[in-house]
Amino acid sequence: MKILIIEDETELAKAIEEFLMTEKYVVEKADNFQTACEKTFVYDYDCILLDISLPGGSGLKILDEMKRDGKASNVIIISARNSLDDKVKGLDAGADDYLTKPFHLSELHARIKAVLRRKQLGGSDMLIFGNSSVDFSERQVYVNGEPLHLNRKEFDMLSFFVTNRNRLITKESVAEHVWGDNIDQADSFDFVYSQVKNLRKKLKDSGSDIIIENIYGSGYKLTV
Repeated sequence: MKILIIEDETELAKAIEEFLMTEKYVVEKADNFQTACEKTFVYDYDCILLDISLPGGSGLKILDEMKRDGKASNVIIISARNSLDDKVKGLDAGADDYLTKPFHLSELHARIKAVLRRKQLGGSDMLIFGNSSVDFSERQVYVNGEPLHLNRKEFDMLSFFVTNRNRLITKESVAEHVWGDNIDQADSFDFVYSQVKNLRKKLKDSGSDIIIENIYGSGYKLTV
């Protein structure tokens, strides 16, 4: 995944870049209006982090031009402006999200993942698997129209599985996705097996068509 950071605050841009690189993203940067215009119109990005106030011009103007060019997708505005009017302008101009400075990098990452997920889902916040549906915006699973009660970790795991359906998912990747990067320091990932076992049982007991297969020695695969 390639992300463009359009931000003129050097230290903030560097902090975001280093953080995202540890998350295995490919990162490009632009610190002024002209460079940002050149990059957005020449290259494609999975997600763009856009500051409104830039040397040489407004980030909203870049967004307007991108919208006219059909490229204003997966844009998150990051701005010190916290007024409702600025947020409305940004979202009306085509931004997918608006994050006010200062913010935690973990929250920014969560917003990025949400935007990328919506792209993978074709703009929808819901996936349907046979008699089951996963509503990402409400963080709710339904089986035959009835809510299936999952705790936060179980829902995060299921979200990871369904957006990577029919793919082999290792225990390590589940742990990092749900519990965070530092989990790779754990002595073992047996706790993942326990959590997946609980999730699988809830799906089975509810009569869900969603099946999480155990791929011996490798990990898991979600099928329907």
